[in-house]
Amino acid sequence: MLKVLSRLWTCSVKSISKAQQRQNKKIVKSLLSAAAPAKAAPAKRVRASRVAASAKVAVKSTPAKPAIKAKIQSIIAPGKWLASYYSSFDGDGKLPARRMAYWLYLPDSAKSGPLPLVVMLHGCEQSATQFSQGTRMNQLAEQKGFAVVYPQQSLRSHPNRCWNWYDTATQEGGGDVSMLVGIINKVTQQYAMDRRRIYIAGLSAGAAMANIVALNYPDLIAAVGLHSSPVFGAGHSAVTAYAVMQHGTVNVMGHALQQVLQRHANFPNLPAILIPGQADKVVRPINQVQLAQQFRCVNQLSPETAGPPVLKAAGRVGSANPKHAMKSVDYRRGNRVVLRVCEVLKLEHAWSGGDCAIKFNACAGPDASKMMWDFFVKHRR
Repeated sequence: MLKVLSRLWTCSVKSISKAQQRQNKKIVKSLLSAAAPAKAAPAKRVRASRVAASAKVAVKSTPAKPAIKAKIQSIIAPGKWLASYYSSFDGDGKLPARRMAYWLYLPDSAKSGPLPLVVMLHGCEQSATQFSQGTRMNQLAEQKGFAVVYPQQSLRSHPNRCWNWYDTATQEGGGDVSMLVGIINKVTQQYAMDRRRIYIAGLSAGAAMANIVALNYPDLIAAVGLHSSPVFGAGHSAVTAYAVMQHGTVNVMGHALQQVLQRHANFPNLPAILIPGQADKVVRPINQVQLAQQFRCVNQLSPETAGPPVLKAAGRVGSANPKHAMKSVDYRRGNRVVLRVCEVLKLEHAWSGGDCAIKFNACAGPDASKMMWDFFVKHRR
């Protein structure tokens, strides 16, 4: 049985890898190479004007591929696109033990005063820059006036850039969790950020990791957004992780969740928005059902706190802005929505309403980035 699960997991990762590698690899890589973190340099600024200039050169050099123009245009936003890294240190505090790259978007439209910060965690076989392009979160940040930081898993930590969400030590707050919190602290210290409005979101493995950070640091994270996420606390190896993605867990309120709650004597409310695709064959919808149960437990929400389901019809066939049908349910405490579950019909394993020129993004809405921000903006620590 273990051999079969191992083979299925390996095939799944390989198929994702091949699909991702077919993407606009050369153009996007060369376009964003100026934003790659230097080994011995501080944060490097890449102005949108320079990105636009590079885009023009790229388009001129590939006239036979008009689709690339649309891909490049979706990257461009007028704010600052900064690349840097965070280093952790050894026990003596002298030598860097690990380093994690990240990219930061600061909007030009921001008014005076501290900015809200959204932390975005990519999925397997994605880079931070691909995730920013696919979700179009930078463009939304420019419109709404918030900052976005995109940490990137290293190939050394995982050959497919997966976050190790199934690792027991990580679920308990170790591993990459401390690196991600270190990035948040570094960014909020270097720039004018509102510590009461720090949000975290992710896709697939990135969503699972965002959930782990939020559960272990509930006083830091004001709200969490999980798109196509595996359930928390289950699967403690690559083999069993695949089983969780397909079947969920047999113990929804398991040991890992109980430990998290016990470590925080007065666990605060942790607002969450869950966005599953009902046609997702990579992370099956059972995971979202169980995640909703976990968040009802964390936030002490009884089933009676659920409002009536809200149904939104699909867009017209062939319309300029295609949309899948969606059913959403809000769980309230008083007048405040603490948990929102949005089931997107016919959506597979992809970011809803993203740039479908990039793998793991669906052009058809609803727009997951906007849905998350509209939820986040109503919450603060």
